[in-house]
Amino acid sequence: MSEPDSAASEMAELRARAYEGDQDAIDQLVELAGSRNDLDELRSLADVGSSDAVDILVELAGERGDRAELQRLATAGSQDAADVLEEMDS
Repeated sequence: MSEPDSAASEMAELRARAYEGDQDAIDQLVELAGSRNDLDELRSLADVGSSDAVDILVELAGERGDRAELQRLATAGSQDAADVLEEMDS
């Protein structure tokens, strides 16, 4: 199996474990997605309740000045995102 196939297989396995509620798998996915700046993966993890994924999304959106992402996160209940938006406005 080539390296990319192996990595894809590992990601698929982690996603399957995370889907079943394996917190270690969720944590690993968040860490990997954060290190790759994989916003789609982080959003998926945030949507299923990962506060760590939300935290990384807020951080990345703040660094990029991405008001739309921060607003989406704030609307979904992230006080940190709301705080960053408030800081941007002051």
